[in-house]
Amino acid sequence: MQSVPPEQPRTGQRGQQKASTGTVTTTPLTAMDRVSWSEMRDSTGSATAIPLLLGDVARGDAETATAALKDLRERICQYGFVVEQATAATVPFLWELAQLPQVTCRAQILRLLKNIADTRQWESIAGAYPKLLNHRENPAAWERAAREAVHAQQDALDVLASEDDTEIAHATTELARTLGRQTC
Repeated sequence: MQSVPPEQPRTGQRGQQKASTGTVTTTPLTAMDRVSWSEMRDSTGSATAIPLLLGDVARGDAETATAALKDLRERICQYGFVVEQATAATVPFLWELAQLPQVTCRAQILRLLKNIADTRQWESIAGAYPKLLNHRENPAAWERAAREAVHAQQDALDVLASEDDTEIAHATTELARTLGRQTC
């Protein structure tokens, strides 16, 4: 299966809807429909469940969001260090969710981004067994793309580091350290 280049929504760009009160509200995850999830794989097979899980993280109560994030983690960063083909496409949405105050598991999302940024599993194996890089499905390339996706939106760290929530601020600091960056 060929890798499909993910659409990468820019941090801060979200859809807007006019609420019944006449005010404009932000709608998270509007760019998810631009990703060909059915053409990608996660640890369970087809990545078609990822948008549903991201939606549950975005709109669910604390218990629902945490359960959805746990399932998502197992699909895109299994064991905390094995990424999948769909991981890089999922990362921009994780960044978006981490910045939304209504999301109840933001610190856990930041920890997941840190895990993804730390991944070197397939790269290490490919160093010992270079023939791995010749396979049609190249997990070392998926891993590199996932790390690059985390790095691509690291400007959000400055805003997240200023959060009043100490758990979010700590998780942000840890992610910034992993990315080799100082936060304000």
